[in-house]
Amino acid sequence: MNAPTGKTHYRKAFNSPYLSSADVVGEISLTVSRVVLAIDETKKSKDFFNTCHFEEKELRPGEKIKPMILNAINSKMMYELSGSHYIEDWAGTRIKIYVDKNVRFGRDTVEGLRISSAQPPARNTITPEKPTMWTNAKEAYRRDGSFEAVLQRADISEAHQQQIKQEIANEVA
Repeated sequence: MNAPTGKTHYRKAFNSPYLSSADVVGEISLTVSRVVLAIDETKKSKDFFNTCHFEEKELRPGEKIKPMILNAINSKMMYELSGSHYIEDWAGTRIKIYVDKNVRFGRDTVEGLRISSAQPPARNTITPEKPTMWTNAKEAYRRDGSFEAVLQRADISEAHQQQIKQEIANEVA
């Protein structure tokens, strides 16, 4: 597939069965459908790789999406994004794929695919059902006299802010 400039990446001629830096222009957001431990389809080795398949069927209109081999760094990122060490649990994870031009491969620096979160991390919400966070919010309010520092890190409703203020007032009385 041609880049937005109308030019063709030289690696497109080598027709890899896997997603590569030649396929990715900019950043793309995809949803993992499954990750399996599979033998190298290029037949260059008999190694097994964490191989990521996607729910989306096309990378761009008319261009079928290929599975992506997850190297050690990308596998660790999948663990961090999914919260699970197990590849079977990675399905449904939204990821962003981009090209890093400074990947070390042996002695060479090459272009490589990297993944990151496709969505901003969810903010925590402070409620009485989360006792550690609730206690920390109360301590911050006692210390600062406001929820300014708390709201920089988490969400807390107006009703819960009033509840904390009331709990502190009841403790003093």
